[in-house]
Amino acid sequence: MLDAKYWIDRLGLKKHPEGGFFAETYRSNDKISAECLDKSYNSERNVSTAIYFLITKDNPSKFHRLKSDEIWYYHYGGSIEIHIIDENFNLISKKLGVNQNEEPQQVIPKNNWFAAEISSGDYVLISCSVAPGFDFADFELADKENLLNTFIFHKDIINKLT
Repeated sequence: MLDAKYWIDRLGLKKHPEGGFFAETYRSNDKISAECLDKSYNSERNVSTAIYFLITKDNPSKFHRLKSDEIWYYHYGGSIEIHIIDENFNLISKKLGVNQNEEPQQVIPKNNWFAAEISSGDYVLISCSVAPGFDFADFELADKENLLNTFIFHKDIINKLT
């Protein structure tokens, strides 16, 4: 039986600070200089990066944001609901999966707070790609109190996923 433990062991996944489990699978050798990037980046970045990422019912992806766009690609398991709070304070939910009303690929635009949880099944295995490439300097895990102070009208989902 293919369960979460199978994929964690098979792919060598480790715990991610936002929740879930991950392993980096690609980091471009090509770089983008800091001068060619938005001023929010403090140094050069790889052109692109990719990871395997697995979340479970007990280990969702907590609210965080990145300075780069991120694309999530479905591989196996149940399905995911991605919750995005955009820069206009709107809560947008996207479904990742292969069932009706789900898509096998979803884009999370840069600078938006987002989190994800299992909507069906016990776990989901995906891949994520980031461009410009991921750097932990560009990763911000949400502070629950700050997020609630800014987006109080989304308190239920913030309380659930921070």
